[in-house]
Amino acid sequence: MEEAFFRTHRYLVEHINAPVRRTLMDEIDWNDRMIGIKGTRGVGKTTFLLQYAKEKFGADDHKCLFVNMNNFYFQGRGIADFAGDFVRQGGRTLLIDQVFKQPDWSKELRRCYDLYPELKIVFTGSSVMRLKEENPELNGIVKSYNLRGFSFREFINLQTGNNFQPYELEDILQNHEHIIKQILPKVSPMKYFNDYLHHGFYPFFLEQRNFTENLLKTMNMMTEVDILLIKQIELKYLPKIKRLFYELAVEGAKAPWSSSGRGVKYVSADEFRTNGEYPAFQRWVSNIIFRQGGVTVEPYYNKVKDFGMEFEMRDGKVHYLGLSLFDTVKNAYTGNLLCSEEEKIDVMKKYISEDALLSARQKIIDIVEPALKENYNGPFGVDMMIAAKDGQLELVSCIELNLRRTMGHVALELAKITKPQSLMRVDFDGNRYHLRVMPGKEAVNES
Repeated sequence: MEEAFFRTHRYLVEHINAPVRRTLMDEIDWNDRMIGIKGTRGVGKTTFLLQYAKEKFGADDHKCLFVNMNNFYFQGRGIADFAGDFVRQGGRTLLIDQVFKQPDWSKELRRCYDLYPELKIVFTGSSVMRLKEENPELNGIVKSYNLRGFSFREFINLQTGNNFQPYELEDILQNHEHIIKQILPKVSPMKYFNDYLHHGFYPFFLEQRNFTENLLKTMNMMTEVDILLIKQIELKYLPKIKRLFYELAVEGAKAPWSSSGRGVKYVSADEFRTNGEYPAFQRWVSNIIFRQGGVTVEPYYNKVKDFGMEFEMRDGKVHYLGLSLFDTVKNAYTGNLLCSEEEKIDVMKKYISEDALLSARQKIIDIVEPALKENYNGPFGVDMMIAAKDGQLELVSCIELNLRRTMGHVALELAKITKPQSLMRVDFDGNRYHLRVMPGKEAVNES
């Protein structure tokens, strides 16, 4: 075993600076022998591995070793051979950063698993990797986890020195008055919200470097390495991908950190071409890219009715929770209908048959379940709409898929404890959002 690897390991562990302990550290079952940590560039995967090494082993314990596949050493030697030497010298936990840089990395990991039962391997990879679907050698042996950027809670903890713990939705609904009394005396969350939207997701904002330039570098690396290299897309298509972003932007642009219809610009292609450079739109796009790192582009539909379906991914299965019938004003979310599933279906029959709704629901399950079963557990929602086209109504079955708890989930829970045929309203006064439940008023008929 090369002593140089242990010297590097010792130096990195001793000098690791992890001001926020990620909650994923306590969610992983560290007894598993093969663990994959996925995440986008810049979210702290390397730091996470080193933090684990520091907590569980310390800097001088040779039973644990961190290696990065960027090292030229591994261009001439496979992971399995290296792991064999490590095990024979008493090694028990191998931490491998950027595993995809090694040719045939999945086959190499499989060899390690079969040859060295006493060895645990924890590796990191890109969020675009589909560990099991694209690497059948790992089926049944690897446990995959996703490391995301800082949550707003983690950002506040970092900025204020507090240690606020996460709350379940049920806790918030039942004990919100008690919870807020624990938080507000210590910190005003809205004071930090704009900073979080600007730079709080990526931990590298803590570095003494220009954040915007660092973000741009990260975005280019994701495009040029994660997409092109990992997915084996030819380099010649890179300019076309970037050009596609520009072309799509003439139909509509959406800020990544938008909320319920806010932060959306609507631009017609004809108007864009007629007005040449369209400087006002360009300034808006440039500002959003500067503040948030990019824009999302979506086609425009002649909307007649908004609605959605709410689900939960649990133990590899998709469970349907219910319809979400919501209102918008000037394309901004305003609230949900609170009533039974049967009443919501009756409302939708004005636009679409019940059989079509059931078919759309089943199609979502058929597509999402195999895609998410190894990668996600938790609530998600699919936004849909009824749109008019050529004088006919048609179902647009997926506007977006939100891998989170949505306001539709909130509405489904509130419907269990409120009077039938109620409306949940969300108002924004320019500073805060206010949620109100309005009982009665023939809510179903008004929808």
